[in-house]
Amino acid sequence: MIAQIETIDLLTMASGDVVSLQVYKFVGKQPGKKVYIQANLHGAEIVGNAVIHQLIADLITLDQEFLQGEIWLVPVCNPLGTNQRGHFFATGRFNNYDGKNWNRIFWDYGKENDDLVDFARSQLDHPRETIRTNYLANIQAAWQQQLERLTQPRSTTVSNQYRAKLQSLCLDADYVIDIHSSSNQALDFLFCFQSREAAASHFLIDYGILMTNYDGNAFDEAFLKPWLALEKCLQQLGRKINFDLEAWTLELGSGMAMNPQSVAKGVEGIKNYLHHKQVLKFPVKLQEHPIKFVKRQDVHSYYAQTGGMIQNRLPLKTLVNKGDRLYQILSFNKQGQLPQVIDVFSETTGIIFDIATNPSVNQGEYVLDVLSIN
Repeated sequence: MIAQIETIDLLTMASGDVVSLQVYKFVGKQPGKKVYIQANLHGAEIVGNAVIHQLIADLITLDQEFLQGEIWLVPVCNPLGTNQRGHFFATGRFNNYDGKNWNRIFWDYGKENDDLVDFARSQLDHPRETIRTNYLANIQAAWQQQLERLTQPRSTTVSNQYRAKLQSLCLDADYVIDIHSSSNQALDFLFCFQSREAAASHFLIDYGILMTNYDGNAFDEAFLKPWLALEKCLQQLGRKINFDLEAWTLELGSGMAMNPQSVAKGVEGIKNYLHHKQVLKFPVKLQEHPIKFVKRQDVHSYYAQTGGMIQNRLPLKTLVNKGDRLYQILSFNKQGQLPQVIDVFSETTGIIFDIATNPSVNQGEYVLDVLSIN
């Protein structure tokens, strides 16, 4: 297949230079689902760019008949964040202009949809696809009002300018995959919405964090939350419908790194997921992989009791029991005493899930996560 490559102007800088996005579109021989995949929304989380590069390389080798529908891929989807630096460290998690997390700025139709119940009642006797078409039309009409703000004399903020371009690419998608990594060092896992658990096993990842509480401002949430709300409302009115719309955040390994194992797992999982969804047709066997779901509250973060240097910290994937030592803090106090070594013990049984990149900590700074498996 030949990639249709589109460059989209994102923001014009004071220097006159234009920051842009590049979208790679693959369109199959037969119409079908639209898949939207992006990477690098947080500046230091670069692993998804390697995943997308490999997906592009694989798709180019396929004939159009192996793709039903279309796949849009957007690497380096946040060039402003990607280019942020602090000495040798890539940063880019927060917008320099307003301090907001780049992944907490997105528009959620559900927050302004005051007539959801009335809409749902009016659709009860319609086929599922008709309901989806009508609801998407409402979303797009409300979105058009958001876009009109950009052309007004007052215009709008950097965050709103940015999200306007990015969300416009995926409003009509069926499946959205947003590829991230830990800002530190972590295992591979994904975020999963309730009622979408069955499809999570297609990604061939060991762990999933089940989304039980969210505000709709993250990219995946902003896409799927309005549809989940509609499904819930219809069910309360006596009509159970699943719109076969899904959004996923894949967390692949560590920040500022393209770990080959995480890249390979991401590529294999996405291809297997799309094969299950009958978007890609490969002459290979479909795979399933057992996934352990945990809730956000099952991930226990440890913060430094005092300032110092972390030593003898247990590595990722280590199984720990309650009372096992997790790490030590080498503390150089300024009170006329010898340096102290403080042992820190696990409060639960679990595995080391995420660890801070920097072993030099101030009091109260993050050290590691333990995923409870009680």
